[in-house]
Order: sequence, then structure tokens, then C-alpha cells
Amino acid sequence: MAVAFVLAQLVLVRPGIGLGWDETVYVSQVSGHAPAAFFSAPRARGVSLLVAPIATWSSSTALLRVYLAVLSGLGLHLALRVWRPLFPVKVLALGGALFSSLWVTLFYGPQAMPNYWVAIGALCGVGWFLRAQADRTLRTPLWGLAASAALVALMRPMDAVWVSLPLIVAPLVVRRWRHTWLLVALAAGLAAGAAEWIVEAYTGYGGLSRRLHDGSLIQGGLHWNIAVDDQMRSQSGRILCRPCTGGMPNPVLFLWWLALPALAAAGLAVAVRTRRAAVTALPLACAVTVAFPYLFLIGYAAPRFLLPAYALMAIPVADGLVHLVRLPRGTGRTVAAGLAAVALVGHLAVQGAVLHQLVGRATGSHDNWARTAAALHRAGVRPPCLLTGEGTAAPHIPIAFYAACSSADTDGHNANTTPEALSRTARRIPVAVLTSRTAPPPAYAHGWPLAHVDGQVYAYIAPVATAR
Repeated sequence: MAVAFVLAQLVLVRPGIGLGWDETVYVSQVSGHAPAAFFSAPRARGVSLLVAPIATWSSSTALLRVYLAVLSGLGLHLALRVWRPLFPVKVLALGGALFSSLWVTLFYGPQAMPNYWVAIGALCGVGWFLRAQADRTLRTPLWGLAASAALVALMRPMDAVWVSLPLIVAPLVVRRWRHTWLLVALAAGLAAGAAEWIVEAYTGYGGLSRRLHDGSLIQGGLHWNIAVDDQMRSQSGRILCRPCTGGMPNPVLFLWWLALPALAAAGLAVAVRTRRAAVTALPLACAVTVAFPYLFLIGYAAPRFLLPAYALMAIPVADGLVHLVRLPRGTGRTVAAGLAAVALVGHLAVQGAVLHQLVGRATGSHDNWARTAAALHRAGVRPPCLLTGEGTAAPHIPIAFYAACSSADTDGHNANTTPEALSRTARRIPVAVLTSRTAPPPAYAHGWPLAHVDGQVYAYIAPVATAR
């Protein structure tokens, strides 16, 4: 199943697809051919470390995609193996297949993004936690739990907190689960994974509370806000639904999403009946807590945010489905198996259709960025160089990566310079302000010539570039 997952990524997502906006930020931190982009408060360095073995010496996107696809398949295989003493192999294989066949899993598996790895770390961590409870004489589950917690915290520290809440509360509620070394392993893993992020908060962001505050602002402020409908709209293949306006997509596209809680409840009912409720209830509880902020505390939606919840729900859902088709022989069993088979085939068809459209859109936008970067090179904006932007004509941060330029902003969440500094920089190296045809230049670019770059993209280019 894990091998099929890797092959599906390589065939359906296309290794040659360019890097997305967030990917360019993460990869640029360790890139050997492009300057590092501004690293905003919510981001963590885990993805940059993950891609460093390739990105530090190669600029090949195809090679990076293949590397991440193989790594994602290996990660899924290892995560499911953690659960082998807890569930039958066929349940684990079906759970892995359900999770890995989602369009959002296939799309983000080979991407330089953190959410898939949060999902893998969470799945491993909960499994090791349960195995440690089953046999307290073993030390391997403790080390596994610590490593899993560190992986999640390294990728997204706040997700690590949310997904760990049930693991912290469960021993307080269930007396037989009180295991001091288990909580020590969990705390040590979280601390090890988040250490760099916390240190960086004090060295580069004005302190931990300031970094948390700035991170909240970038997400629109964390407060009560029902985003369930936003997530439903995003199931049509919208990478980022912000603002999430417009009507609902065809119900066929999000029917599986609405059915997921009911299927998870069915899996829990099966577990209660077979007297192993704990191994099903705990991953479901972690799925609820890690999904909670993205369903009820932010005002927009990105489907990738829920990947950890999908991974944690996959095994209980698969367990419920396996028991459904194992009803006593007769008409009921035949009907149940037939309905399950039809539903799974329909599910795969929907996921494949959404993925195909998404890959097409992403390929088109990334190709546009590459053409814009090439046009800037022809206009004299070549490394070392710097790009900034005015308005929404073009996203200058990913285009800067494609052009091997630095990127800068004077305001907004990515502000990392001042107009005066940009003016001084323009006297030394080529600087371009990406904009539209009708937008006036910023004050520091007054007198710079306006050039048509590509499509609807124009740029005010500093004279030093044309002098080249």
C-alpha cells in the first residue's frame, strides 16, 4: 500500500510541478541557489531541515519531489507498523489506503510542507503511547513517543500542543494509564522539537509571547469562528480558501467529508462492543483536538490543516468498515459489502477528479511564475537582485525564488525592510517592484521606468538594472 502511495504521487502529481508559495519560503532557507525569504512568526524550521539533503546542492524540483514522495511513503509505512500489535494488518492497510487516497494527502505528500509530517508524527505518537500502556517493561515505545512528539513539534509547534492534549489528560482520567515515564517521554519530545522555535522567538521575534501573538495575527486572530463551512467549500480543491466566499461546491465533492465523523463513530461503537475502546477512542480524541482550532478558531480554510485529523481517524474508520463487511453470512453481509465497495470506488473517483484539476491549476500558476522570472532576467534583473511588490499583480515572494533574487516587504505580515533601505539597495543591485500597469510607483521608486514583464505583470525597475 505504501509503495502504491508513492507511485500514485509520482504519476498523478507530476514530479516536475514547480514549488508553491509556502514551499519557496521553506526551501529558500537551505537553498544553494536562492536567498532565504522572510520567515514569518508561525513558521517552523522542520520542513527546511527535511528538504536540506536535496535543496542544499540541487535546484531540481523533480528530484526534490521524488525524494519527498519516497520519504512520505516510507513515513506512512513506518507509522502504520507502529500500530501492528493493536490492529489486524488488513485494518491498518485499509486505513492507510483511505488516508493516502485523499486528494489532499496525495497532493501534499511530495510537497515541502509540514502538515503531512505532522499527520505521520501524530499517528506514530498515539500508537507508541498505546503500546507503552500495553507493556510497561519495554523502552522502545517511550523512545518512539519522544521521537514522534519531537517530529510534530519540529514541524508545527502549536499543532503538537493540540494533538498532545488527550495524551496528557488521559492518564489523569484513567488510573491504570498513569505512567510517569510516559509523560516524561512526551514532554521531552515536545521540548526537543520546539526548542529551536522557542529560542528563535527570543533571538528574532521579540520573545515567545510576541511570536505567538504575531502568529495569531497572521492567521486572522484566534477566536471563536465556525469554519466548518469553509472547509466544506475548500473540498473542491482550493489550496487556500481565504476569504472563503462563494457558494458550496457540488455535494458529491464533500459528501465523504460529512460522512467521516459518522464512520469514525461506527468504528468507536465496534471498538466498545469488542472491549478495546481505548485504542480507538484515543486517536479519535487526538483527531478532534488537532482539528478543533482549524474548524472553530480561524476565519478561513486550508484543507492541509486537517491532514493530522484524517490520519488519526483512518484506522478507526477502517476498523468499522472491516467489521461491517464481516457481518454473519447472508443477504445483509452481501448488501453491506456491495455498498462499501461502491462507496469506495465513488470516493476514489471523486478524489482523483479533484486532484487532477488541482494539479492542473497549480502547474499553470507555477509556470507563470517561472515565465515572469525569466522575463525579469531578460530585463536586467539578475542575481544578485531583489523583488518587492505593490498590490496583487503578482506574488513577488515565489517569483523572487524562481528568479534567484531576494524578496522584501515594507509592510504587512512579511515586512522585513523599509523604503529607505530599498532605495539604498537599488543603488547597488537590481531592484524591481512588481505591480500592475495602472498602479503608481511607491515613493522610493519614483522615476524608475515601468516595464511590461509578462501577461498582466508590470514592474518598476531600478535604473541600475537597465545599466547592466
